[in-house]
Amino acid sequence: MRKLGIDYGEARTGIAISDSLNITVQGLETIHQEGNDKKILARLEELLQEYEIDTFVVGMPINMNGTKSQRAEETEKFIHKLKCRFPKIKIETIDERLTTVAAHKTMHLLNVDKRKKKNIVDTISAVYILETYMKKIEK
Repeated sequence: MRKLGIDYGEARTGIAISDSLNITVQGLETIHQEGNDKKILARLEELLQEYEIDTFVVGMPINMNGTKSQRAEETEKFIHKLKCRFPKIKIETIDERLTTVAAHKTMHLLNVDKRKKKNIVDTISAVYILETYMKKIEK
């Protein structure tokens, strides 16, 4: 069974997935939802039809001082929607502090065209979120 990483955002949501042996993680896509969670939920439904997924790993945007951000509250509402729509899927959260910074550093190292960065930064962040979770569970 695979794990799906989710970097939930207001305009875009990055998606990453593990391989079937849960050894590697790869970026899957960025969903452009512009505030419409129904688009994300519908796409996740399609992904569940395509892959055997048992866990959603959602990045939780915590402030640098450890407090909950406004985005964290929005993310919690989204997680509630996930639980209602997909009650059989396990949902985990991972502190996503600095994943976007790491994603930008990765894109800089790879010389990604500035025009393309906006479309892939969330997917790369989802990879970091899922990798963090995978390292946590292998201990």
